Formats: sequence, structure tokens, C-alpha cells
Amino acid sequence: MARPRLILNLPNPVLDGREPLKHFYDRLCDGLQAKGVTVALMPHRRETLLAEVAADRDFHIVDHGTERHPRILNAGIAYVFPYWNLDPSGIRACSSIGTRAFPRREIDASAANAFFRDLRHRLVKPRRSRGEQPAEKEIIPDGCVAIFLQSDQDPMVRRTAWMSRRSMVAAALARADAAPIVIKPHPRDVRPATRRWLDALARSDPRLHITGANIHDILAAAKVVVTINSATGIEAMLHRKPVVICGRADFHHVCVEARSPGDIDAAIRAAMAQSWPQSRFLYWYFRIACLDATSPTLAEEVLARIAATGFDTASFAERS
Repeated sequence: MARPRLILNLPNPVLDGREPLKHFYDRLCDGLQAKGVTVALMPHRRETLLAEVAADRDFHIVDHGTERHPRILNAGIAYVFPYWNLDPSGIRACSSIGTRAFPRREIDASAANAFFRDLRHRLVKPRRSRGEQPAEKEIIPDGCVAIFLQSDQDPMVRRTAWMSRRSMVAAALARADAAPIVIKPHPRDVRPATRRWLDALARSDPRLHITGANIHDILAAAKVVVTINSATGIEAMLHRKPVVICGRADFHHVCVEARSPGDIDAAIRAAMAQSWPQSRFLYWYFRIACLDATSPTLAEEVLARIAATGFDTASFAERS
């Protein structure tokens, strides 16, 4: 019987050469093949993946997957390069990190603070984000409530949101707070209906400012951040700003959850009233719960994640 392989289930643009193999997978292939593991690349076919897995003996790493099977781990960038999810439940909002307890007291404060400073140096100082951001600076009203919208056409957002973005915004506007409210639409949501909705709100409420400004300019001015479960929640922590989330997130541990529009006012007040251990959390999330694609022991770490599922990783090297 042939030994099992490690299958990387990847998007077609990668397999047909239109997009490069991502750094994580490139280094993983090299590291595993050096250990005698047979690695194969296959298309990620969501509709048939589970049937394909059931029909073989191989272990599968699935790019941007949410599938659950004893021989599947789902992989994807975890908000900030070079950190990746490799998870049995899914990536980002769907990852099992959200079900884990944050061991705040076990995290070394000096290591966490050094890591936090490094992230700020790499991201905040140059005003850099995972998505492309405007280079020009924009003056943002100080002390604003910053709302970052996601696309309601995104399947993961629909799956994890506790309310619609319109109800989230309406609840924030209904608060008895004179502070400015700044909304950044998702840059990929260019639908005229979204623009008309936001423009109408801005005309009816003088507190409201709609902007496409650099995320870091908005976060620097904000007193609190509200989002469904956007990566801006993580970036807000780099500015030490409190975060309210309105959907399932795997970084909820240092946020306040608003599970209905009626919860948003109290959630904003509660978030601003607390001191959050954000540097320790970010260290735990990225350095412990995620994988570093640049790690010299990446292959060993991935094999350990596979072994933790119960799969016999020694069988990768067994000969028939």
C-alpha cells in the first residue's frame, strides 16, 4: 500500500501559474520534501472536497477552507503577514482559536511588549495594512467612534455576523453621544447602493463622516472601534484602542461583543471603561496560536499540528 501524501488544496490561479505559490506553501513544500514527505498540489474544489478526502488516505491542507474532517487542516493568512492559521475549523473568524482560553497570566510581559513594539514598527509607523492604503494623510476628527464596514456579500461575513451592517450603523448613530462617527466602507464594496446609503446617512447626521482614509489615520484618532469582525479589530489593538465586535471573531478575547443592535451602546461604554491586555493577547495569538511562515522550523511545526489531529505523521515516510 502506498504511503499517504500531504495534499495542498490550492486555488486554480496558483495551480495554473497565474498567481505565485504563496510563501507559506513554498517553504512548507521544501521543508516537508526534505523530510521525505510526498507533497502534491491539487485544486481546492469546495463542492467535492470532502468526498475526495473520504476516498483517499492522504492528509489535506486546504487554502481558505472551512471544511472539517479528521484529515483536514485549513490554512490562510492570519490578518498580519507572516502569520498563518492552520486550523481544523477554519481560518480567521472561523478558526478554533476563538474557542480557546487566552492564558493572559502565562504570557511573558517583556516578550509580549517587544513583539508589540515590533508590530507597531512594521505596521503603524509606515501606516501599512494587509490591504492597500492611501499614502496621503487625511485629518480625522479626534475622539471619533470609528466603524469599519465589511462587504455583506462576503460569505464568511454573512456566516459569522450577528447583525447586518446597516443595523450596526443605525444603532451606533442612535447613541446619545456627540462624538464624531467615522465610517470607512470596505474598499472592495463599490456598489452604488452602498454609496447612496452612506451619503444619505451623512446628510441626515452632522456627526457622520464617510472616508476612504488610511486605516492607521482613522485608528490614531478613534476613541473606540466598531466592526463585525474585520482585521481592523486586530489593527486597532496596535493603536491600543478598545474594540466592539458584532460577529463571531477569533480575537474576541480582548473585545466587547454586541450580539444585537440593542447591545451596541452598552458595549461601546464597556469597551472604553476597561484596560485591555492587548500586547499579551497579540503575542499569544500570533506567536503561539498561529504559525510564522518565516520560521526555520516551519515543516516541523506543521507536522506537529497534523499529529495533534490524531494522524500518524510517521506514515508519511513509511515505504510500501
